[in-house]
Amino acid sequence: MASLITTSFFFFHTIALLFFSPASSAVTYNVLSFGARPDGRTDSAGAFLRAWSSACRSRSPATVYVPAGKFFVSKATFNGPCRNSQIKFSIQGTILASSDYSSSSGASKEWLAFNNVNGVSIAGGTLDGGGSRLWACKLSGNRRCPTGASSLTFGNSKNVAIDGLTSINSKLFHIVILRCENVKVRRVNIQAAGNSPNTDGIHLQMSSSVDIVQANIRTGDDCISVGPGTAHLWIERVFCGPGHGISIGSLGKGQGFQEESVRNVTVKTTTFSGTTNGLRIKTWGSNIPGQVRQVVFEDALMKNVQNPIIIDQNYCPGNSGCPGKNSAIRISQVKYKNVRGTSATPVAVSFDCSPSNPCRGISMQDIKLSYQNQQAQSSCKFVNGDASGFLAPPSCL
Repeated sequence: MASLITTSFFFFHTIALLFFSPASSAVTYNVLSFGARPDGRTDSAGAFLRAWSSACRSRSPATVYVPAGKFFVSKATFNGPCRNSQIKFSIQGTILASSDYSSSSGASKEWLAFNNVNGVSIAGGTLDGGGSRLWACKLSGNRRCPTGASSLTFGNSKNVAIDGLTSINSKLFHIVILRCENVKVRRVNIQAAGNSPNTDGIHLQMSSSVDIVQANIRTGDDCISVGPGTAHLWIERVFCGPGHGISIGSLGKGQGFQEESVRNVTVKTTTFSGTTNGLRIKTWGSNIPGQVRQVVFEDALMKNVQNPIIIDQNYCPGNSGCPGKNSAIRISQVKYKNVRGTSATPVAVSFDCSPSNPCRGISMQDIKLSYQNQQAQSSCKFVNGDASGFLAPPSCL
């Protein structure tokens, strides 16, 4: 009798699991099951794409799992839209790019890209862009070197999360956020040589509601570059160095009739060490109109930074096509609060604004920057604003 009761219990329990378990239970797709090999040599691009395709077709939340090991991926584009809006890339190992920049994949502007996706997250792991050979080509002065590929790009996507990712040796930008909405980037570690050209850590453009929190960025270009059309951006707890600082711009370089504005940007609790710039806004000397407004730079520590605070509306590398022209980008409502530390040059604060579009509403509060244990200098051209609190160097507003 007891045996019959026990058998009946397990029978009905099994039936209950079959008919009453949630239909949305997560499924995992291990790239090894799709043919990927963790030997660092075999091209696993096809396996990654097949695993993505299965996750994308799933009606339940799905995980693409990349276990420990080194996986060579020549190039992969993960396209949506997908049936579900909860797909996670869980990466335990390292994904390697080709170091051969002359190949077709090396000439591409994207290595790993996600397009038209909703609800995709990337957790952990390392991306190795293999960029050292391309850097050497560019540094040699060879004008035939390709542009290179950004390591990770999200385009035309929303509800994206990147957490705990390490990106090293990118050929071009490490992380690109392009035409995206609601993006969370947290606990990322980005590394490239200090002389590596065009290796911006994180680049944003035409995107809104982006948070970048707790990032360690050491690279050869801007640690974070903020391009046109960026709005509602929050940057907090970022270490930058080496690199070119956190830059809004450059703006006004394109050939269009209007540059998309940059607005509502907050940058706080940042540290810059040995960088070319700290907090920078830069625009080309061109007649393309646009705006930068509602920007807050707060609680920044400078350690031997060449240009701790700088607005440059005469940005013109190579002096080609722009010398003598006035920038049509309007810069207004920019606040600097509690910026302290050391400058590597005598001029710690430089506002070089456009004579036809002066910077307006620039606010400075509690600035303490020195140069070689002496008082630093500030320089102002075509700028209006106010200053309060402790100010060193003395304000030129």
